[in-house]
Amino acid sequence: MLGYIVRRLFQAVIVIILVTLGITLLLHVLPGGPARAILGPRVNAVQIAQFNHDNGLDQPIWVQYGTYLGQITGLGPVLGGHGWQGVNFGFSYRLNQSVGSILAQDVPKTMLLVGLSYAIAIIVAVPLGIYQAVRRNKIDDYALTGASFFFYSMPVFWLGILLIGVFSFTLHLLPAVGPQGDNVGDLFTQLPALILPVATLALITIASFSRYMRSSTLENMVQDYVRTARAKGASDSRVLFAHVLRNAMIPILTLIGLSIGYIFSGALITEALFNYPGMGLRFWNAGLQQDYPVILGIIVIAAFGTVMGNLLADIMYAVADPRVRYSR
Repeated sequence: MLGYIVRRLFQAVIVIILVTLGITLLLHVLPGGPARAILGPRVNAVQIAQFNHDNGLDQPIWVQYGTYLGQITGLGPVLGGHGWQGVNFGFSYRLNQSVGSILAQDVPKTMLLVGLSYAIAIIVAVPLGIYQAVRRNKIDDYALTGASFFFYSMPVFWLGILLIGVFSFTLHLLPAVGPQGDNVGDLFTQLPALILPVATLALITIASFSRYMRSSTLENMVQDYVRTARAKGASDSRVLFAHVLRNAMIPILTLIGLSIGYIFSGALITEALFNYPGMGLRFWNAGLQQDYPVILGIIVIAAFGTVMGNLLADIMYAVADPRVRYSR
């Protein structure tokens, strides 16, 4: 098991290095270079040269990459003999604030939104998929399958607009704008405003997870170990929950890790739609304002979260199915 985790950690580090290398290279393909993109089109040559010198952009590309990697890991000062001074994602000239402080304010809010959506999706999708498998080819299975296809094929922005139209403008039950505040505690004081943003992400995720859970349950219900358990006199509920459930959950564990990137992209649109003050809305506004340090910092965080999600899924997969530890 330890060797399996070490291999996965090594692969995760390689992926993160490649992502950060790609980000460094992207800085040099911006129209007019990073200085003109950050300082604006009216900047003159002297200001560009000074900006490049102050930020090390006049150094060779490999030196710039090493500096950037040292900043986002906090190891640059350590290697220079000054001790660890924390992670540095750069400085936003548009907001006159360090990117690290911006992310520290916004990331917890996005984690709250995504975490609640994930938790609700898993709690609802797993029993829903099992129920559909047990009731396969019945009218309720067909109805739930139709609803799953409806929400699964629905674009995130369109589902959010529909929910706002129905519950905010027609029924006047819920606010059309997400909760506002500087920290996560402020958001908890506005729980009604959380419902629509969370529901927008959760409904699509439930549709996806429940389909996988139904298929996985059906596949396991025809396996030999199920027939053996029934031949020994085990009840249907015991077979389902003591034998089938654990094996049927394995694809869901993998899906949880693999879908983190998709959930983040959905959160970006959802936060922009509901004006939810998280990382997604910040990314949206930074794109409109061409605030590249913020954009790059959020990309690094999103890439790290996606890689860690995949790593967690691999570990959970190995715990659920011990054969994976030796077959990979």
